[in-house]
Amino acid sequence: MKKTGIINAELMKQIAALGHMELFLIGDAGMPIPKGVPVIDLALCEGVPSFEIVLDAVLKETEVEFYYLAEEIDARNPKLLRHIERAMADCPCEKMPHSKLKELTQQCKFAIRTGEYSPYPNVVLRAGVTF
Repeated sequence: MKKTGIINAELMKQIAALGHMELFLIGDAGMPIPKGVPVIDLALCEGVPSFEIVLDAVLKETEVEFYYLAEEIDARNPKLLRHIERAMADCPCEKMPHSKLKELTQQCKFAIRTGEYSPYPNVVLRAGVTF
């Protein structure tokens, strides 16, 4: 049995299989996932698990070199934006309209669905390397 960190077997399998520059999504309960993109559905009920908890856990397990956000988060969810910016402080970011972020998810290797119900808590992460 794994002692620390993420214990969801499917999520760990997907994280371990990530290659450099591959994309994956952490999204809210309502984010549409394109057909063909595997979904690790962690959502249990409203707010469980929260986007913040999932993001923080994933960042402990994964090297990320870049991330993408919907520009609407600036006005609609500044508290969550601050959390993301603190968690990803050493990583560059590109913001785009939410519609473009949804298009970008078509390139994701997998998607993680959280129980988050707040506006625009969706991030596409690009895997980095540890060397």
